[in-house]
Amino acid sequence: MASTRTESVGFLLTDVSRLMRRRFMQKLEAEQGGLTLAQARVLLHVSRNQGVRQIDVAELLEMQPITLARLIDALEADRLVERRPDPNDRRAYQIHLGVAAAEKLALIERVARAVRSEALRCLDAEQSAALMNALETMRGNLSAR
Repeated sequence: MASTRTESVGFLLTDVSRLMRRRFMQKLEAEQGGLTLAQARVLLHVSRNQGVRQIDVAELLEMQPITLARLIDALEADRLVERRPDPNDRRAYQIHLGVAAAEKLALIERVARAVRSEALRCLDAEQSAALMNALETMRGNLSAR
């Protein structure tokens, strides 16, 4: 039986992602988080990959290195991250969490959990698990070399 849906998987994923980002920023602003979405993404990525090279963060987040450098400048000024010289490449920097990062990371997690809960509100545990499995499979299929 042919599907009557006119939206593609790619369109739906993009639209849901856009709406989740928008809701995340609304909730973060309501919490007076003092972070932009881009800053929150950088901080979260660094927390999951301590010592990651600055250029690798730019590539992963699909932003220009100069744009990331400005974001890191702001995060560093707030003591949320710190740059350290890469021992293997004197031209590169590794990014580590700063002394003030824990509070902001807790805020990011709290807001993300609220957005996730809102997005999955009408799905039961089995449907949520199936969705996550399907998305992980899709990611694996597309990132396989």
